[in-house]
Amino acid sequence: MPTASSTATSRRLLSLLSLLQVRRDWPGVVLAQRLDVSARTVRRDVDRLRELGYPVQAIKGPDGGYRLEAGNELPPLLFDDEQAVALAVALRLAVGTGAGIEEAAARALATVSQVLPSRLRQRVDALEVTAVEGAARGVGPQADTRVLLDLSAAIRSREEVRFDYRSPTRPNDMGLHPPRRVQPHHLVVRSGRWYLIGWVPEREDWRIYRADRMTPRIPNGPRFTPREVPGTDIAAFLSARFKGSANANAWPCQGEVILSLPADRVSPFAGDGVVEELGPGRTRLLTGSWSWAALAATLARFDTEIEVIGPNPLRDAFADLSRRAGRAAGSRLDGSSKPDPADSVAR
Repeated sequence: MPTASSTATSRRLLSLLSLLQVRRDWPGVVLAQRLDVSARTVRRDVDRLRELGYPVQAIKGPDGGYRLEAGNELPPLLFDDEQAVALAVALRLAVGTGAGIEEAAARALATVSQVLPSRLRQRVDALEVTAVEGAARGVGPQADTRVLLDLSAAIRSREEVRFDYRSPTRPNDMGLHPPRRVQPHHLVVRSGRWYLIGWVPEREDWRIYRADRMTPRIPNGPRFTPREVPGTDIAAFLSARFKGSANANAWPCQGEVILSLPADRVSPFAGDGVVEELGPGRTRLLTGSWSWAALAATLARFDTEIEVIGPNPLRDAFADLSRRAGRAAGSRLDGSSKPDPADSVAR
């Protein structure tokens, strides 16, 4: 029967090992302070880790200290609850990355799941996530692991979720309105961000929510009968919604132009557009955007001559953009603008 003393020692060893894995060098005095023990106890615990196969090296110097070196063999790994769940979530995502490590990640996930305590295994097994490709994005707000696990559990049990949602334009309004009620269907990770795809009965429509902006309410709502996402392809559905399209995975505003640039200078910035080389210094580009104004502005960023093939709304957007640019160029320092005779006639 484990004693209270042996349990405390085991926990302290786990804490010591976690600290040694965080940074390369640790002064002995700092480790003792972090663990709230004496320097002598730290030395004894280091000896115990060495007996378990961990290559902990002593660092010589005025302060002295310890360093966890890489070994020739993999010793037993120790994780706290949060680390174990994080590892299992990462492996589950790696299975669907398409990076060529799917089989190895699946085997590693099976191995980790076998040794997880039942309380943690149930949480990890409940996590159902779809990974889809998206444009690269910098590190942004991170979703809480507990929120992800709660959402995944609700998806599996087919229960409505209730949550407060922080608006990007009114972040302080969260909690001032009734909680949202959504039938959760898919938990998706795209470009490093987590999204919940769900059906909103009050709106009779699908909605997409960022998980890092959600604060779940307890308890969940009633059970529901799942419905199919339009098109049944989660990746295509999500991509369509990000393009502002209700169903088809296509931009609502698409245009075709000829740019006075070689194709190799257009392709890196064409996104999902279609690039065709017409000859030296001439490239055809078929692309789209949320609106005609946004499409015209995006094309203007190529900083070259543009010939619009069609359609007419794109030509109109360029004309409007030209008028706005002219007014901006004529703006005075006092905020007023010089009238454009041509513009007044056009009115």
